Amino acid sequence: AVASLCEISTSSRKNYLQLNEDVISKLLPALNESSEWGQVFILDAIAMYEPPNSRVAETILERGVIVRLSHANSAVVLSAIKVMMKFMERIQSPELVRALCKKMTPPLVTLLSAEPEIQYVVMRNINLIVQKQPQILAGEIRMFVCKYNDPLYVKLEKIAVMVQLSNERNVDQILSEFREYASEVDIEVVRKSVRAIGQCAIRLSRAAERCVDALLELIKTKVSYVVQEAVVVIRDIFRKYPGKYEIIISDLCENLDSLDEPEAKGAMIWIIGEYADRIDNSTELLEHFLENFMDEPPSVQLQLLTATVKLCLKKPQASRDLVVRVMKIATDESNNPDLRDRGYMYWRMLSKNPDMARKVVLSERPTISDDSFSLQPKVLDRLPSHLC
Repeated sequence: AVASLCEISTSSRKNYLQLNEDVISKLLPALNESSEWGQVFILDAIAMYEPPNSRVAETILERGVIVRLSHANSAVVLSAIKVMMKFMERIQSPELVRALCKKMTPPLVTLLSAEPEIQYVVMRNINLIVQKQPQILAGEIRMFVCKYNDPLYVKLEKIAVMVQLSNERNVDQILSEFREYASEVDIEVVRKSVRAIGQCAIRLSRAAERCVDALLELIKTKVSYVVQEAVVVIRDIFRKYPGKYEIIISDLCENLDSLDEPEAKGAMIWIIGEYADRIDNSTELLEHFLENFMDEPPSVQLQLLTATVKLCLKKPQASRDLVVRVMKIATDESNNPDLRDRGYMYWRMLSKNPDMARKVVLSERPTISDDSFSLQPKVLDRLPSHLC
């Protein structure tokens, strides 16, 4: 009956299952008499209920939900966790919330030893749970270490969860794992690991230097796809910590020939333009990218145009011929309206009002925030009630 009413409510977009304390008090005893899937439907229905206060939420969890965490069926366990995540928002006692989080940890750890398909579903849910309640699984990093026989989709999710669980205490262990994964045969795992190191650097300012050192080690391997991913994440690190770690720019410039992907090229061009006044041969480096300007994708062309203008504003004497050349290509030879319009805009500002161009092009930009790789708060508030 509960399953039918929930399905009718979903399909008609009208709530036919009117839940209140009396209905909930009848549903909770029914959990003990229902089959596994019956329990799942009842728990999903309870998750739709909005408890009026902390006392009601605590009572419902204690009477029939918490005990489901020890159930053998993974769907029942996840449904119980969904109810707990929803009701914990109404509980006012921090001590009780911490106690509930501790109770959720063992069943989640147990589910991580199930077959790969269940592991994947569990880790997708864990990724949401730890963003909402970071203390859950904070001390269980070892459970997310990739095994040699894990499927690709499981490895990628484990890396994503490890980033969410990273903190000052476990970052060294996590970086050690990521460095090892960066030498694997599977290219997707390697790319994900390199990006994860960059995300750790942005999330944890005290560990940023160790993350940069790890990236520098990977760049020195000269492996093309490793270098390209490292360039992209270092661009983000420069945006998070402007004026820091500039010593690694020389190592990046030595690997220009390894860059053949648009995102990596755009990141390297951005770095050259941003630090043009501190790179001795910045003009020659941009000329290297300009050789195939018309064959590049629009994102690289736009980045190269902006970097050339930055170079012109920072080194006007050394880059005059280069900027004129780029402007002519952008405005006369290109068929891309975005590139052409930006070229005209830059040309007009440089010729009529260089000070305005300096304010626009060289203005301070907001740094990347620590939660750039997490979900938006409004989205995060809604998703835990849809765990599956």
